[in-house]
Amino acid sequence: MIPYEQYEQSADFLKNRLGEIPPTAVVLGSGLGSLTDELEAAVKIPYADIPGFPRSTVESHAGLLFCGRLDGQPVIMLSGRFHYYEGYSPQTVSFYVRVLHLLGVKKIILTNAAGGVNFSYEVGDFMLIADHIKFFSESPVRGQNINRFGERFFDLTRLYSPNMREAAKKCAKNLGIPLHEGVYFYMPGPEFETPAEIRAIRALGGDAVGMSTVFEAVTAAQCGMEVLGISCITNMAAGIIQDSTVSDTEVTAVALKASRSFGALMKAVIAAV
Repeated sequence: MIPYEQYEQSADFLKNRLGEIPPTAVVLGSGLGSLTDELEAAVKIPYADIPGFPRSTVESHAGLLFCGRLDGQPVIMLSGRFHYYEGYSPQTVSFYVRVLHLLGVKKIILTNAAGGVNFSYEVGDFMLIADHIKFFSESPVRGQNINRFGERFFDLTRLYSPNMREAAKKCAKNLGIPLHEGVYFYMPGPEFETPAEIRAIRALGGDAVGMSTVFEAVTAAQCGMEVLGISCITNMAAGIIQDSTVSDTEVTAVALKASRSFGALMKAVIAAV
């Protein structure tokens, strides 16, 4: 159980460093961190400097918090996140979401690299998260409830904001960027899934699979934040392409290649929401 005072300490530190807090935050997944290069008048803070913040141990995650303007729009960007497979609890994985809530952030855009499960998807595509499936038993809000962050029992029917999804679809259409809409299936990792697991995920309605995002989305929902989730399909999941293997190198390389389209989409979406 993380005490409320620890969240408050992190938030107070950031308030003093960031000044005026933007209403929107973006979390950049594996290989998508180059978008921070386009921020104007940005304040950059290493996670290691923020009291109580975990440390990102994945090489493709910079572990930096930025606050600046993207195409004139104020935004907080987190380059790098935390994962259960790194040894962190679900509460620690989503720690930063509650800190953002205390800062006054109202909307959060969660991005990730994911494996394509739907046969119609191709490597390099983007998928808007309409819903998710998480059978892994732990919850980021398990344990004694901190009422300041919301009720213990809360609804997830519209977790991924319908309004923000509609705005994202319009932006993608205007930019000519193909954007699927589907179900994200959470797996704890760090190993990639087996072909048999992927067949089961597809049978259960999953369109993409990944090792992040869901704990943060659930935590944001409890806090009353609007959530938008976007996956970059960086590989086809195990067993879909015969005799192929899945590697972290491929995931990062494809995400980097897709970063230009991703950046254009993010600029439009942030302005629209």
